[in-house]
Amino acid sequence: MPLVDLVMPKMGESIMEATILKWLKQPGDTVRQDESLLEIATDKVDSEVPSVTAGTLEEVLFQVNDVVPIGSVIARIRTSASSKDASSADDKSLAPVGAAGTVRNNQSPTVNYPIQPQYQNQQPQYHTQPASNGNRFYSPLVLNIAASEGVPLSELESIPGTGNEGRVTKKDILQYLADRKTGAAPARPLPTTISVESTPAAYTTGNVEIIEMDRMRRLIADHMVRSKHTSPHVTSFSEADVTHLVQWREKVKKEFEKRENTKLTFTPLFIEAVVRCIKKYPLINSSLDGDKIILKKDINIGMATALPSGNLIVPVIRSADQLNLTGLARQVNTLADNARQGKLRPEDTQGGTFTLTNVGTFGSLMGTPIINQPQVAILAVGAIKKRPVVLETSEGDAIVIRHMMYLSLSYDHRIIDGSLGATFLSAVARELENFPSNREF
Repeated sequence: MPLVDLVMPKMGESIMEATILKWLKQPGDTVRQDESLLEIATDKVDSEVPSVTAGTLEEVLFQVNDVVPIGSVIARIRTSASSKDASSADDKSLAPVGAAGTVRNNQSPTVNYPIQPQYQNQQPQYHTQPASNGNRFYSPLVLNIAASEGVPLSELESIPGTGNEGRVTKKDILQYLADRKTGAAPARPLPTTISVESTPAAYTTGNVEIIEMDRMRRLIADHMVRSKHTSPHVTSFSEADVTHLVQWREKVKKEFEKRENTKLTFTPLFIEAVVRCIKKYPLINSSLDGDKIILKKDINIGMATALPSGNLIVPVIRSADQLNLTGLARQVNTLADNARQGKLRPEDTQGGTFTLTNVGTFGSLMGTPIINQPQVAILAVGAIKKRPVVLETSEGDAIVIRHMMYLSLSYDHRIIDGSLGATFLSAVARELENFPSNREF
């Protein structure tokens, strides 16, 4: 009976490894095709890996909390398929993308199958920067070990890595900690700048409660710190009179929901305006790889979504420029509901090229959002408030009540200058202000 290799699936752009959270099956257990075998986690999303075939779980090659490179064999399944069926794996239709299917020359051939079809068409990977520039990639497990042992980022960057492209592995950091305790670790260089990680822990007195961060919150914290460490952030602000937009939505939202069977919130209207402006200023829809600017032809809008736990996740509306308002509304509602119910798939959070966050949902007038790497800009929209403003009319200036909203754009100053950032933001504000009050949907 043939042995089938189960490999760690490719989870998306810039993700090179995943952490095993839990094995749902143990060696000797019978498994069905597409039955979940284990739970894994990346810095994007948690997911389950299904079995590629029916049979018996023969061998588990990695344990819980191990960090596994993408494409590595993580388990083997013994199938009841005949050797004739196994040999058919040489057929091109069974060959996975990025790795050739192989049959070993013995009595129990092993065949590599692709994990899931949706992982076959992925965008090119971006190379991480070398260790010398302070922009190293660290897996969630390594970061958790460093945090629990009080190793700041400045010290973590001095640890030699034996992993792919010089990355620090679990073995590397554990060996470093062991050497440090015995005094064998090399002297740590003095930091040239003050970092958050090197700040001594605050010891409090009195009536306090210490709450341990959950895994997602630790990943978010690390992602935010790395974003600030990577991109020199600049934030520009603008104000928009969205009275026409508010009045139009109020007028049509009941009919829209009745006809389209989905709610019309402000988010798809904001995304629509953003997409039109990205087409005018395409550099906003890019990323940076070393000294190369990668202009993205696809416009995939991430929308920051708050979870019931208080954590944040960013599902992505792919090809947003190809959707009309109804399509955007359906995508927004579906992704938001799936996020809150924990039903997002790994691909739902991948491939974003620009992010929108609605800080006004919780009453904030404005915000200074942090860039969602490897993107170069993120737009925050604040709460819509009625305010008295001066309006120029043919009969002179008048003080009137209007629906006003602040917008703020944070952008990577390495490739987006203030002129482009401010111009793009003003263009979005004008799109919202000039919303046609007689628009059909």
